[in-house]
Amino acid sequence: MSVDGEVRQQLRTEADEPGWEVDPDDEWGVAVVATVGRQLKLRREAVGMRAGEFGKAVGYGEDLVYKIESGKRIPRPEFLDRADEVLGAGGLLAAMKEDVAKVRYPKKVRDLADMEARAVEIGVYENSNIAGLLQTLDYARALLESWQPAYTPEDLERRVAARIARQAIYERCPAPALSFVLEEGTLRRKVGGTMVRREQFERLLEVGRLSNVSLQVMPMDSAPHPGMSGRIELLKFEDGTAVGRSDGAFNGRPVTDLRQLRILELRYGTIRAQALPPRESLAFIEQLLGET
Repeated sequence: MSVDGEVRQQLRTEADEPGWEVDPDDEWGVAVVATVGRQLKLRREAVGMRAGEFGKAVGYGEDLVYKIESGKRIPRPEFLDRADEVLGAGGLLAAMKEDVAKVRYPKKVRDLADMEARAVEIGVYENSNIAGLLQTLDYARALLESWQPAYTPEDLERRVAARIARQAIYERCPAPALSFVLEEGTLRRKVGGTMVRREQFERLLEVGRLSNVSLQVMPMDSAPHPGMSGRIELLKFEDGTAVGRSDGAFNGRPVTDLRQLRILELRYGTIRAQALPPRESLAFIEQLLGET
């Protein structure tokens, strides 16, 4: 086999990168990828490189290069780094990685992450599983693997990555005030294997000990409470505005109306009052860890 043949075999094709298609319903994502593709094409043509020649230089097949340039495929971060070097873009192409990375996340998750990144106070009650902001990577994967209809392997990894990326909120400075209430039943549910559960309990203890975090457990023998109809989320922002959502109120849609927010705040406050105090909750999680 010729050297050229060996090179062609090593070039990445569309089949090598499943799950990097652009969601046509994501207008912002479509615009971002189209802009990046256009810049790549302009840079390539400016240095006088053909698509095939450029593809060999970055390790991609010609067809995949054309799809990226036409805005039909999301370029990987390493592709942008390599393209920046090959085309002498001085960091301009590599600088697009942050926005391009967000395009891979489902729009609904991206919108939630944007709000969480702006919030100065977040309160979450969960009655069906451990809150996404508290999940380990393996717990999140095991949980999403149980959903029906099943996700494709590529879409599964995309959703897991998006969920874990939201946890960058813990690195913010100043740190937001976070409070979580979890049902005891969600902690006892055997999601994943023994090590997955142990690592998840360890993560809960780690986060629960942070000075800006209040983590509480609602015991199974508690009296009925306002959260039994579903999850409640409350996010408050620096300008005094807020947004809330509850599975059991207002059809589950996000609300910003002051009267509706007061209802959710009343319900969340009642839930926190009935749950175990933070110190007792951490002791309970330590006990579960020892039993696992």
